[in-house]
This record gives sequence, C-alpha cells and structure tokens, in this order.
Amino acid sequence: MILLGNFLNAFAKILHIALMVYMWIIIIRAVLSWVYPNPYHPLVRTLYYLTEPALRPFRRIVPPYRLGGIDLSPIFVILLILFIDNFIVASIRHYALSILKFK
Repeated sequence: MILLGNFLNAFAKILHIALMVYMWIIIIRAVLSWVYPNPYHPLVRTLYYLTEPALRPFRRIVPPYRLGGIDLSPIFVILLILFIDNFIVASIRHYALSILKFK
C-alpha cells in the first residue's frame, strides 16, 4: 500500500506541474495575441499548436466576434485548469496521503 500511496502522490505532483505549465502557455499565447506576432515564427506556431485544441471548443460556445473581438476562451481554459487542479489533483493527493497514514 505504501507503493500505491507514493505513486499516487508523485502522480498528483507531476499532474499539478503539467497543469501549471500549460496554464502559463495559455497566458503567454493570450499576451502574444495582443501584439500580433509573426505567425510564421517557430515559437508562435508551437504555442498555437499546443493551445488551439483547448481553446477551440470554448470559441465555439462564445465566439469572439459576438463580444467585439474579445476572445474569452483563454479565461475559460484557465478556469478549467484551476478546477482540475483544485478538485481532481487535490483529491488524488488527499487519497494518497490517506493511504500513507494507514501504513
């Protein structure tokens, strides 16, 4: 049981780090959209490639043209990331710690 608890705790930490890195990638993309970077630059293309699958479903729900060109999809994705982190990752970590208490 100790191995399962340690595995779940490590998994929760890695998932937390991955979610926070992805949240910062979304924030960087949103900031870059304000300055209109060169769309052919490799860094910009990579950011678009990494973030577009997460942003696209929210753009279908709230299209930017209905809000005067303001794209709210990064805000919704960040809120979803924070929800996943505070609910699912915290639950996994709590379960792992409860397993480790009952050595």
